Amino acid sequence: MASEFVLELNDASFDQTVASAPVLLVDFWAPWCGPCRMIAPLIEELAKELAGKVTVAKVNVDEAAGVAGAHNITAIPTIMIFKNGVLAERMTGLSSKAALLDKLQ
Repeated sequence: MASEFVLELNDASFDQTVASAPVLLVDFWAPWCGPCRMIAPLIEELAKELAGKVTVAKVNVDEAAGVAGAHNITAIPTIMIFKNGVLAERMTGLSSKAALLDKLQ
């Protein structure tokens, strides 16, 4: 599900990406999750609109169980926003574009 604008993170790349991105939005998802598939186009749209300002990434919880466990992901989709390596926001469930943009400010 990664694209030109959305990184696909895993257990090996997650911590380095969090540490290096000034602003990082991470979508924790799984292919079998209906709501995750519903929010995916919105995540892609935000990634395109905010390219160069915000790093946008996805973590497949089935393939990156270590990261999911370390961040207590118990429901998906879960969106986390890191600013300068620190968790600034955490949202579970579907979110609107306006809500995500507001949290990124």
